[in-house]
Amino acid sequence: MKRIPTLFLQVVVVLIGIVALAILIRFPLTEGRAVNLDLFSIYSDPLILFAYAASIAFFVALYKAFRLLGYIGQNKVFSSDSVGALKSIKYCAIVLSICIVIAGVYVKITHHKDDDPAGFLAMCIVTTFASVVVATAAAIFEKILQNALDMKSENDLTI
Repeated sequence: MKRIPTLFLQVVVVLIGIVALAILIRFPLTEGRAVNLDLFSIYSDPLILFAYAASIAFFVALYKAFRLLGYIGQNKVFSSDSVGALKSIKYCAIVLSICIVIAGVYVKITHHKDDDPAGFLAMCIVTTFASVVVATAAAIFEKILQNALDMKSENDLTI
């Protein structure tokens, strides 16, 4: 019975990855500046390249979440692998939030004076907040799981 919900969540994680990848590929083509540009000019924009580099942390975190759900499905929740997956998710969320803040500062400094970056900056604030929430939740779960793992190993030694 436990296997079906974790399998469903793994499918959801894969779908999130596919949608994020589709957005990363398609969005630069629909941006307002890209109307009169060729593909090379669109995809060689420094902000687009930075977004692709920052997305590596997002996809690593998705992969680690997929692995963590696999451990849960195999009843290996109380293992060092689960703690390691949560630690990786925490670090990826921190790196992603730092990258989002850097992108927001870059746009704020380099935007054209006739352009209004308020929408992009609002998206940066919201996604940074979401990333910090994920990092905090992963840190809490990591600490709880580590404490439970320590208690389990202590009980195994006393019995």
